[in-house]
Amino acid sequence: MIKCSECGYENMDGLDYCDGCGAKLAAADASAPSAGAAAPETPAPAPEAEKPAEEPPAAEAKPSEAPTGEIKPAEAAAAEAPAPAAAAAVVAAFKARLKVVRGGRKDQEFPLEDGNNLVGRWDPETGAFPEVDLDADDPEAKISRKHALIRIAEGKITVEDIGSLNGTYVNRGSRLQPGSPVELKTGDEIIIGKTFLKLTVDPIS
Repeated sequence: MIKCSECGYENMDGLDYCDGCGAKLAAADASAPSAGAAAPETPAPAPEAEKPAEEPPAAEAKPSEAPTGEIKPAEAAAAEAPAPAAAAAVVAAFKARLKVVRGGRKDQEFPLEDGNNLVGRWDPETGAFPEVDLDADDPEAKISRKHALIRIAEGKITVEDIGSLNGTYVNRGSRLQPGSPVELKTGDEIIIGKTFLKLTVDPIS
């Protein structure tokens, strides 16, 4: 089984995309060591010659220094301060939404969330509801259940085809290659099956 790093869904081996949220699984597979792979070698310790030639004994500490085990007030305050996060998440300073402009319920809008937004149709087998559910806009079933992925991260919006049958197009250009995200901007048009969607980005004041 392959566990999705985005939503935690347990997927069958061999899948490239998560059945739960549509996120790529390749990165998770690459990061997981194979069962027969040898454990990485432990780096050799630094040679003794690289240590300082002389280290003053602990007993020769200056009188002004605090005794061993005693924390100075300044040091105590520093110890109580929480460590900064290794990588603070960048919160988008905007709100984005998709609006149906052709081929479905015209003017129907779908707000986009930070992170992954699956575009497709409701899947009765898994019970998964995509964030952009076009089931009611696609009577001919031209849209795959897991068709595309729109991601909002680090202040950017991207769209990526995730192996759909009929493809994903931006601004009526060439068909997107699965697994190759394309950056979007406000006003861009996304074609999913026979449904045309327009992206609108509103800055947060």
